[in-house]
Amino acid sequence: MAHIVVVGNEKGGAGKSTVSMHVATALARMGHQISALDLDLRQKTFGRYIDNRQKFIEKSGLDLPSPHYHDLPEVDQSSLNPGENVYDRRLSEAVAQLEPGSDFIVIDCPGSHTRLSQVAHSLADTLITPLNDSFVDFDLLAHVDANATKVLKPSVYSEMVWNARQLRAQAGLKPIDWIVVRNRMGAQQMVNKQKMGAALENLAKRIGFRIAPGFNERVIFRELFPRGLTLLDLKDVGVKQLNISNVAARQELRDLLKALKLPGVEVTF
Repeated sequence: MAHIVVVGNEKGGAGKSTVSMHVATALARMGHQISALDLDLRQKTFGRYIDNRQKFIEKSGLDLPSPHYHDLPEVDQSSLNPGENVYDRRLSEAVAQLEPGSDFIVIDCPGSHTRLSQVAHSLADTLITPLNDSFVDFDLLAHVDANATKVLKPSVYSEMVWNARQLRAQAGLKPIDWIVVRNRMGAQQMVNKQKMGAALENLAKRIGFRIAPGFNERVIFRELFPRGLTLLDLKDVGVKQLNISNVAARQELRDLLKALKLPGVEVTF
């Protein structure tokens, strides 16, 4: 039975595809069979990232461990049951097809509320929510008071995760392990950073998620995408000496993977 990792956040620009690609590729490098789905059917950043990787591998002749990307299968409308949603069927068929040959299925969700994203969250064994270190992004999880010191109530995305948890409970499935990943944090101990940390700790206790460190803002991530590479591929493509920023970014990835506590995964890099 494959372990399903869903990367979701209804706000764009939080680094979902970067996190999806680095987690999926790191797991592949550790010897796991990884299948990948991109539910942003319009933009497909995660899918394009993996496609860029395959093209680079073919051109360079390098053998880089990689996730296996799959499009959602097309479904004949006439085959649907009365009241059945076509997107529900497409996603369920994709997962059913991939589970027997996969250790992990990594699903990247769009930065908006869609039916596919909603269903994917109910399938998640592990849910990763990248979050920029900003109260603009925090507002998706919960509303805070004017001083950003008191959490008033959960917001729309948290409510969707709650509904997904309810569906899993009704189906007798194990609870979602929800991890909120703090992305693009500044190095300095700014007041906003401290307030964000306190607000997240408060909310985590109220609605039940774990907090993990993510990636700082680094130019390297924008440079890797066109070739489909990740931080773990740099030495394989001829980078003999990593600079301080790259070394720090690898450590951030290592810390993230350890924090996820995925079953059967021993972080070895």
